[in-house]
Amino acid sequence: MSTGKERARAGDLLGLGGFLVLCLAISAIGGWTTAQSVGTRYQTLQKPVFNPPDWLFAPVWTLLYLMIAVAGWRVWRSTGLAGARAGMAAYAAQLALNLAWSFLFFGGRMIEVALAEILLLLVMICVNAVLFWRADRLAGWLLVPYAAWVAFACILNFALWRLN
Repeated sequence: MSTGKERARAGDLLGLGGFLVLCLAISAIGGWTTAQSVGTRYQTLQKPVFNPPDWLFAPVWTLLYLMIAVAGWRVWRSTGLAGARAGMAAYAAQLALNLAWSFLFFGGRMIEVALAEILLLLVMICVNAVLFWRADRLAGWLLVPYAAWVAFACILNFALWRLN
């Protein structure tokens, strides 16, 4: 017979698994959309000198999505979904905006629309980080590298728009 502590630990692990599945599924869908044009159309775009090599994006995004999942899980674990309603709404919004960017930039080939959207994404990540920080400081800090990478992506998106 399991104790209450064992059941709570199992629930925590299930919750972490849920957040990981959610974030990695979004990553996979975005990656699939990206893969449809990264080897063709994206290669034809003029790129700024600071454009990272293509191989760098997958490991960086994988690490970021793992951090995003852990951040969401930590807030869920400490406050529950109802206890962090605004933070979890911002979390869902930034994940949706993150996925939408791949569809706009790679799928829809709308660099300028993707630029406007990624700026909104950056704002939402910052809002999410602040709200998470209030509930769990580490969760808020886990979103800082994500915000930094997306800020860089904004600059890159802008440069791609200007060059093409």
